[in-house]
Amino acid sequence: MNYSELLSGGGEPLEIFAQIVICLEDIEKFPFLLENICRSAMQLDEDELNRLRFALLRLQVHADIHHYEDMEETQKMKYIAQVIENVVYGNLLLQYAVEATE
Repeated sequence: MNYSELLSGGGEPLEIFAQIVICLEDIEKFPFLLENICRSAMQLDEDELNRLRFALLRLQVHADIHHYEDMEETQKMKYIAQVIENVVYGNLLLQYAVEATE
């Protein structure tokens, strides 16, 4: 799995993506990198924050699509994306989009 490509969505990757990729490759490092990721996110401008949010959204959508192929991997991806999104943005964009359609 090329996490960097998934996060960037075919665009130019943000520097913060490298830290997220480390966590995706080894979830044991996530608790130790979470603060650095959040501090890095605080330094982003509005456009970069939007790109980060859509990168996290892409991870969650990818995890949902491929859920039955590798449950452990997709749960890890979704967990990391949701924790970062909740800490940085205070909510989950995908959660509200799903609830709005119900």
